[in-house]
Amino acid sequence: MNAPAALPFSTEQIAAARAGRARHWLAALADIEPDAELRLARLAAAARMQPVGRDALRELKPDFDCVSLSDAITRHVLVAWAGEARVAVVADPFDADLAAWLDVHLRVAAERWLADPDELAACLHKHEEGQRALASLVGEAVGGLAGAAAEEISFERISQDASPVVRLVNSTLYDALRQGASDIHLESVPGGMHIKYRLDGVLVRMGAVQGADMAEQVVSRVKVLSELDIAERRVPQDGRFRVKAGGRDIDLRVSVMPSIHGEDAVLRVLDKEHLTREMAGLTLETLGFDALSQSALRRLAAEPHGMLLVTGPTGSGKTTTLYATLLEINNGEDKIITIEDPVEYQLPGVLQIPVNEKKGLTFARGLRSILRHDPDKIMVGEIRDADTAEIAVQAALTGHLVFTTVHANNVFDVIGRFTHMRVDPYSFVAALNGVVAQRLIRLNCPACSVEVEAPAELVAQLSAAAGGAPSCREGQGCGHCRGTGLRGRRAIAEVLNLDDELRELIATRAPVRSLKQAAQARGFVPLRDAGLAAAARGDTSIKELLRVTSLG
Repeated sequence: MNAPAALPFSTEQIAAARAGRARHWLAALADIEPDAELRLARLAAAARMQPVGRDALRELKPDFDCVSLSDAITRHVLVAWAGEARVAVVADPFDADLAAWLDVHLRVAAERWLADPDELAACLHKHEEGQRALASLVGEAVGGLAGAAAEEISFERISQDASPVVRLVNSTLYDALRQGASDIHLESVPGGMHIKYRLDGVLVRMGAVQGADMAEQVVSRVKVLSELDIAERRVPQDGRFRVKAGGRDIDLRVSVMPSIHGEDAVLRVLDKEHLTREMAGLTLETLGFDALSQSALRRLAAEPHGMLLVTGPTGSGKTTTLYATLLEINNGEDKIITIEDPVEYQLPGVLQIPVNEKKGLTFARGLRSILRHDPDKIMVGEIRDADTAEIAVQAALTGHLVFTTVHANNVFDVIGRFTHMRVDPYSFVAALNGVVAQRLIRLNCPACSVEVEAPAELVAQLSAAAGGAPSCREGQGCGHCRGTGLRGRRAIAEVLNLDDELRELIATRAPVRSLKQAAQARGFVPLRDAGLAAAARGDTSIKELLRVTSLG
């Protein structure tokens, strides 16, 4: 672990970087020294500290008895053992407040080491998976449940909660919100509970609770927050509640389901303020659609009337695609009305109606009322039943442009869904302009991806998709991606534009094979090929492609 010989940053260079206000001063040093390893060595030399790289950092044995994991995350420091010596690993060598805090809290002197900020954050994240803020609660006796329906979620408030169950639930919520989870899964198992987060569309196990009694109390706490019946454990229940975190309100939609080991709970995170910031510049391009898909979507959205269907599994970004489409076409000259369950993001200049089934406002009833409100364009959040499907088709046939979603695996399966809902096939094809099937794929981390050899069985397909030799890549895991090798997501899609011949084939219930052949003769690109093209360019890994799409 000897540091490479490096010229220290000068006092003037460090002072100039620290004087900047546009970004963190450590990032400003990258302008002087682009190489991350050499930059760390030069900064360590200037601070007279020992630099520590990613691999060496992961080999250290953390001493969370000395400085707890919660404090380590808050202060961005890791106190650990390097053999027989105790060290304190920091990312900012000139943080006087942290230095003073360490002097007070370290019972034994520790040598200061310096790590890259992203690598230190990744290391702390790895330790969180095994020993989270909630880990200290597992062995405690279960106290009474607090009755507050909404509260501030923060480390300070968590430490003040008297009840272990309240602290456990709040810690789980805090961790999930901090990591950007879209869902929190509380799964009852024999003798306890598993806690999982959905991150970038994939479930990741984050911790476990020992004891069936504790697991039962956790679900009961969630029920109390959601104003559900805590005595009813035999039927599913749905509810919602709100918490405050980071100064903003966050809604959580709750589903509780009975199982053979107790009850499972899933909490869907709806952070509207965060969504508002993320979607400020939302377009089809920022979602990652390729040029061909963008062109096809915009052409369908520009039609004066008819129906545009977006399909895909839950969490594939269907609603976000419709939001982006509406934002692009909303010029203030048309009346645009949506009905959604729930309204996930407020669109400027658009009348948005939330479904309220308890009060009788269903998709079908709301859509009937919308048609009396003089709309030009209508968005139906999801077609779930025959009534909604029939009304949507009639709206598209009477001069309105209807945008909607339906759950199906691909553009051709959509036809079977509407047939199953007993919609007249001739009316359906007359109304339908096009169908989009999409998926979200995780992208290779640009900081750690390396070129890998394409699987032999896929070389021909990848070469055809790339129009030449493929350049397959795969992330190795680093501080920028928290060790996963993947960072960010983008959309891939297949778009079916209907013409008279395709409409006639659908109306006469021609075999799917005939439909596919006719579509491909018109330039239709299957979802599989769109994914292969992304993998051949090195945007995503083969493993991720196989997870998201079928290559059969």
